[in-house]
Amino acid sequence: MVAQRLPPEPKGAEITAPALYARRREFLARAGAFIGTSAGLGAGLTWLSERGGVSSGPPGTPPAPPPAPFGQASPWSPLTPSPFSVPRGEATAFDAVTTYNNFYELGLSKSAPARNAGSLRTAPWTVRIEGEVHAPQTVDVDDLTRWFPLEERVYRMRCVEAWSMVIPWVGFPLSSLLARVKPTSHARFVQFTTLLDPEQLPGQTSAVLDWPYVEGLRLDEAMHPLTLLAVGLYGTPLLGQNGAPIRLVVPWKYGFKSCKSIVSIALTRERPKTTWAAAGPSEYGFYANVNPAVDHPRWSQGSERRIGKLERIDTLAFNGYADAVAHLYGGMDLTQNF
Repeated sequence: MVAQRLPPEPKGAEITAPALYARRREFLARAGAFIGTSAGLGAGLTWLSERGGVSSGPPGTPPAPPPAPFGQASPWSPLTPSPFSVPRGEATAFDAVTTYNNFYELGLSKSAPARNAGSLRTAPWTVRIEGEVHAPQTVDVDDLTRWFPLEERVYRMRCVEAWSMVIPWVGFPLSSLLARVKPTSHARFVQFTTLLDPEQLPGQTSAVLDWPYVEGLRLDEAMHPLTLLAVGLYGTPLLGQNGAPIRLVVPWKYGFKSCKSIVSIALTRERPKTTWAAAGPSEYGFYANVNPAVDHPRWSQGSERRIGKLERIDTLAFNGYADAVAHLYGGMDLTQNF
């Protein structure tokens, strides 16, 4: 097993300046409180590079703010360089990342979340950290971006529906937050919960799922340095359709594991009852690791369609992150613990 070192506490020089903090509020006002997310991976290990696609979003979707150049994000510039990114190649186009989304709380079609995201009010926003921790607390998301240095991480994202993207996320390791709140010796899992508010998330008036949306990780998965809490993508704050203002990104798992618009992070003794595993236990397991050898009941998982590209590509075990995470599942039968 590879020992993982927790990131150090942020130094004073790394704390976001008050002027930058204020600029986030200005951005949200100009952008109509839209916000979004993305993903990245670690180099320092041997990673396979691949090309992302470029694509235009569906017609009739609202314009999104243009992305900042890589490494020149606003309102957080300069970003801390990250050793946890795949080679950039061609990241999936910003307009595709922000208009082709699964976020059932904002609608069931791929284009509905972008159309409906204006109902989601993302500032102010607080997150409760609770359960089996020594320092439970409720924190404003802007405080989180001041506590921890933000990084740009370019991650592959693989949907269980067999399409994929490459997304340059902005965020910080979940392990930094968990270390700060000090898990108790009883903590074994981490549960994430999305906002429950049908006025802001009109899809929650439907019975398609049991709301609020809940996801979970084992504690060792949550503490892995690849596991990210994202507050932006392409250098801009997350848009509502991407899970604003803060979401989980676990790049070696299918996308539905990465809970959006988080209001609660709870450390628990028992494995959480996660939304999709409860809704379709024969299709959506708790682990949801990308495994091309285990087909979905209705389609193969052996290949995927990269958004913006015509040809299909082979799906990689653990979405290409096997060197970093396979040790977490030693001795497990991943055809049964899917």
